[in-house]
Amino acid sequence: MSETMQEQDVSELRKIRLDKLKTLEDMGVKPFGHRFDATHRVKDVRAEFESIEGEDEHGEVKLAGRLMAIRGHGKASFATIKDRTGSLQVYFKLDVLGEKKYAEFKLLDIGDIIGFSGSVFKTRRQELTVKIKDFDLLSKSLRPLPEKFHGLKDVEIRYRQRYLDLIMNSEVQNTFVARSRIIGAVRRFLDERGYLEVETPVLSTIAGGAAARPFVTHHNALDVDLYLRIATELNLKRLIVGGMERVYEIGRIFRNEGMDNRHNPEFTSIEYYQAYADFNEMMDVTADMVAKVAKEVTGDTAITYQQTKLDFGNIKRLSMNEAVKNVTNVDFLACQTVEAAREAAKKLGIPFEDRFGIGGILNAAFEAKVEDTLIDPVFITGHPTEISPLAKRNEADPRITDRFELFVFGRELANGFTELNDPLDQKSRFVEQMKQREAGDAEAHMMDEDYITAMEYGLPPTGGVGLGIDRFVMFLTDSPSIRDVLLFPTMKPLTEN
Repeated sequence: MSETMQEQDVSELRKIRLDKLKTLEDMGVKPFGHRFDATHRVKDVRAEFESIEGEDEHGEVKLAGRLMAIRGHGKASFATIKDRTGSLQVYFKLDVLGEKKYAEFKLLDIGDIIGFSGSVFKTRRQELTVKIKDFDLLSKSLRPLPEKFHGLKDVEIRYRQRYLDLIMNSEVQNTFVARSRIIGAVRRFLDERGYLEVETPVLSTIAGGAAARPFVTHHNALDVDLYLRIATELNLKRLIVGGMERVYEIGRIFRNEGMDNRHNPEFTSIEYYQAYADFNEMMDVTADMVAKVAKEVTGDTAITYQQTKLDFGNIKRLSMNEAVKNVTNVDFLACQTVEAAREAAKKLGIPFEDRFGIGGILNAAFEAKVEDTLIDPVFITGHPTEISPLAKRNEADPRITDRFELFVFGRELANGFTELNDPLDQKSRFVEQMKQREAGDAEAHMMDEDYITAMEYGLPPTGGVGLGIDRFVMFLTDSPSIRDVLLFPTMKPLTEN
């Protein structure tokens, strides 16, 4: 069926429903109701009455939900009602409801929301059912739901009209219930360890804390351009300077970058910082958190993601240079000059930019040859200083930093490090980042003088981590695309024909 024909069918069915709406109003029925006090949800009815036998009626219940199917004609009809907790069969009968109320029932459509009261029984086929003794129309649905047999499969419609997706596909609602549980479990984990949840600004005059392209907006009253935050890092570390010692924020981040199955322009991350800790302790905290959250939400630290077994309770640790050497047989940190590193990269077919030093080339080799192969959870450590402007240098080898990234299924899930707390070193790195911006790197850090000022008052030794909530939810719900775990993913606007 063509899209035009579908639109015509919807228009015709909508007109029929509008006619029913008028008839209901003429009968004195208010088609868009008010409050309804339910005593049960579907899962409560099942828990309380599943063990009953025979066709005798039991108890009195009041529920509200959406009609998803209507079966039967004449003087009795069965229907299916759905609420957030599940679906249940209901039974409308003329001699129970009376002629006036049954006539009102005959004007109901699939998709209408009703509140009802009745008694519970089981049919001859042992189907738990509520015999409706009274009901109220709470909201008349003026548009038909997608045809039940085929369901709502079109991903464009599912993402654009998430409300329809939630109505028609129970597993989608389960995904977002799981998302809420995951975020709640993360909060509990950190709260129990003395972290304080805080909120920091979304708008700033400087986009800092990550290497990413920002979104720009304009504040009319101040007549200044502002950036939507690309990270919460620098403000959270300002709070560490202020003596708050353990803080975290779960919030929306905005990056003006590409879109694919793992990237959306706005996404949710959590960043958590702990004074007097280093990257090793933060690796321990992160490993403990992801394992405990996975177990709480799924029942086990081991999960199956896209038919692949992954165990969040068994996270290995490996340096970036070792990981690259294992795959390419090249030790980039052993190169004495940038020219030697460039020659090694060329032989391996690794693309790199002229501005890259040895560290940048090592990272390019990691991204090109290693990253996609990291299926089992692993902490990659020893990132080059060149690509880590906010991380503390490693004492034994200043070419690298005390930093880690958690990779799972070839994807970065978390990024953490011992925070750089030397304001002079930090300013020199910002200066270097500014040079990279001037050379054309739009993702390089801006100079943040106020952050340098804060550091000069004394940033204690600190460990910090950023973890992608959306990607974590993807793993724990076996969702292939980030759009499957965002209620309202960013979509290209529909164009007028």
